Amino acid sequence: MIEHLTPDTVFKCLSDETRARMTLLIAREGELCVCELTTALEQSQPKVSRHLSQLRSCAILEDRRQGQWVYYRLHPHLPDWVHDMLTLVLAANKRWLSPDAERLERMRDRPGRTSACG
Repeated sequence: MIEHLTPDTVFKCLSDETRARMTLLIAREGELCVCELTTALEQSQPKVSRHLSQLRSCAILEDRRQGQWVYYRLHPHLPDWVHDMLTLVLAANKRWLSPDAERLERMRDRPGRTSACG
């Protein structure tokens, strides 16, 4: 269990719209790489990477490297209340997240699905 993950830490970390959107997309998809997030969110790679770094430092996300790709997923030791909250927010806000999800679905050359990334 992540001891320092308190409600104020979680809400501060997710208070930025970009971080909230990427966290919900990752919760929805299970795992995404930077190039998938840049496409889905229509944001630059440096901006996405900066926000991912903040989410990792908050212990909301964890990364893993596979070949040339770095994949991000929810931290495996998130408290149940954080998982429950993300599940509830995701279910209640599908319309808000749908443009991002649609861009992700239309993305060609997704890593793990084909040989290259965007």
